[in-house]
Amino acid sequence: MIEIQHLTKRFASHIAVDNVSVNVGRGETLVLLGTSGCGKTTTLKMINRLIEPTSGAIHVDGVDVRQQNGPDLRRRIGYVIQDGGLFPHYTVAEAIATVPNLLGWDKEKIRTRTHELMAKLQLPETALNRYPSELSGGQRQRVGLARALATQPPVVLMDEPFGALDPFTRRHVRRELFGLNELKETTVVLVTHDVSEALELADRIALMDKGQIVQIGSPDELVNQPVNDFVREFLDEKPIRLATGPTR
Repeated sequence: MIEIQHLTKRFASHIAVDNVSVNVGRGETLVLLGTSGCGKTTTLKMINRLIEPTSGAIHVDGVDVRQQNGPDLRRRIGYVIQDGGLFPHYTVAEAIATVPNLLGWDKEKIRTRTHELMAKLQLPETALNRYPSELSGGQRQRVGLARALATQPPVVLMDEPFGALDPFTRRHVRRELFGLNELKETTVVLVTHDVSEALELADRIALMDKGQIVQIGSPDELVNQPVNDFVREFLDEKPIRLATGPTR
């Protein structure tokens, strides 16, 4: 679904992403893991052209993203950020309807899809007319995911989506959201610095350092077959793979 080839991004003299190549299969969850400043978020944002690469190529579903208009591309790719990334002056209903409205969906189709997502994400319908400030952190994150999934995009990008939640809510919400059948059919690229989150959610992990992928593989492969001391020490926080495997 996603092909990234020799991707490089320079900011003045600083190389944020250095010759990264990785493919993401249809329906796969790839986690970009690493410390702050390692290039994972920059890599993610180049997929939907929020950041333009210095060199290299990205294809989504076989089409070079540079051949597509940026806003149109982003309407076809779901995007979830920390704390939902909701506009404070949009109600829940307006937030979920953002992309469907831009794509010209009729009101009844939007209403049906909105109510469907509210039910799937266990959000009360009484929340439809609330604003983000009136929601809990977990509810804001659910609304952010509902907005990203509204048009059933084949690809969803997630940038530290659970980072604003307390540890208990974080674990609960991520397990609940990644248990959704709808998300299981979606190609997901997720950025995190949380080792346990990566181990729990990923089909594969790309561990990054200094703009490069140090090792890519299944959680088991990284834990049990680290290629160097950096990988071993980074994963040392959670050396035991969850027995149940990835949630999806």
